[in-house]
Amino acid sequence: MKRYILLFLVFTAISGYAQNSINNYKYVVVPEKFNFLKQKDQYKLNTLAKMFMEEKGFTAYFDNADLPAEIAGNRCNALNLDVQEKNGMFTTNLTVLLKDCKGNVVFKSKEGKSREKEYNTSYNMALRDAFTSLNDVQYAYNGNIQQAVATTQPATVAVAVPAAVVATPVKEVSVSAAIPVVKQAEGTLYAQSTSTGYQLIDTTPKKVLTLFKTSQQDYFIADNGISNGVAFKKNEEWFFEYYKDAKLISEKLLIKF
Repeated sequence: MKRYILLFLVFTAISGYAQNSINNYKYVVVPEKFNFLKQKDQYKLNTLAKMFMEEKGFTAYFDNADLPAEIAGNRCNALNLDVQEKNGMFTTNLTVLLKDCKGNVVFKSKEGKSREKEYNTSYNMALRDAFTSLNDVQYAYNGNIQQAVATTQPATVAVAVPAAVVATPVKEVSVSAAIPVVKQAEGTLYAQSTSTGYQLIDTTPKKVLTLFKTSQQDYFIADNGISNGVAFKKNEEWFFEYYKDAKLISEKLLIKF
């Protein structure tokens, strides 16, 4: 019985370490293509994953980019992001993994799910759902990456890290609490219906924004070709919100459907 209790305590300690050792890393490398997809950045999932990691406070790079010397000289200085898909008949199921340079899983998200029929919308919503797991993890880079990489005895590290977590029970502020930088509408946009939602065009005419339907009325996943975010109706006004340089931007929209 004592043996089983000891194994349980060690497993619990290691699990705590896996969820919190992301603090040892400043950088994360995102692949330009996930294995379960056929094209690079298909459905904008890779861009979306990179954006979420930057919102969390990491410095993120695509694996095809020119990496800084700190990473290029030692890939163990960065986490590697991966997304795995579990086949489902009526649902899209995605799980986010953060791995160290040896392939050890440092963080594993819950299984994000979506029942949307359109692939673009379904994959986006499932990935967003999976990334909500990061809301439960406090991230603050502690500069201990070299010590973490050099460690070869996980059980020893596991005993120390949870103690630090208990000593600093700071609850992470949710994204919804962020104060946005508001931009006024620049002109009327005209909505053209598509199979997945709408495309908004100006008087040029030029496509300004693509809206993807969700299960919520007057709430869309939005993409302007540079930034991914959400578009929604509030107090009879439309807004497009996204993150840029770790700041929440809220653009007012004048839409004519």
